[in-house]
Amino acid sequence: MVYLIDGHNVIGQLPDIDLADPDDEVKLILKLRGFAGRVGKKLTVVFDSGLPAGYEKTLSTPSVQVHFAPNNSSADAVIINMIRKASNPAGWILVTSDTMVADTGRQRKMQIITAQQFAQTLNAPPAKKKSHQGIPTTKAEPRLSKAEVEEWLRLFGEDSD
Repeated sequence: MVYLIDGHNVIGQLPDIDLADPDDEVKLILKLRGFAGRVGKKLTVVFDSGLPAGYEKTLSTPSVQVHFAPNNSSADAVIINMIRKASNPAGWILVTSDTMVADTGRQRKMQIITAQQFAQTLNAPPAKKKSHQGIPTTKAEPRLSKAEVEEWLRLFGEDSD
């Protein structure tokens, strides 16, 4: 399964990220990376225009692909285009609260999850697993490599506070 996510729809449902925050997209991307690591699925997230061109490749990872709509378009239009071009849409999970986007996904037999439902899943604590000795354990959150941390600091700078 591949998740196709309407990014700003999800941010609007998260209590710990504000749409007015200039770093809202990056904060969601970090959450999505953790989620992708926990569930072992690939995610594609689409935002309305935000960061300058070229940042998509910098923010994307093998498990989370990031797209920003061009200035003359919208995330909804980009997502609808992706839905129409999907070679195996029944293998996708569409995360959106937009009726027109969801209807387009339904027509292609995609599973639909509302942004609110996904936000609840995204913020849920990791499920506890039983270790081989029967003791509950929690899967560790994925960690950023030193190179990834350095790249984030290069892109967004260190706070001098």
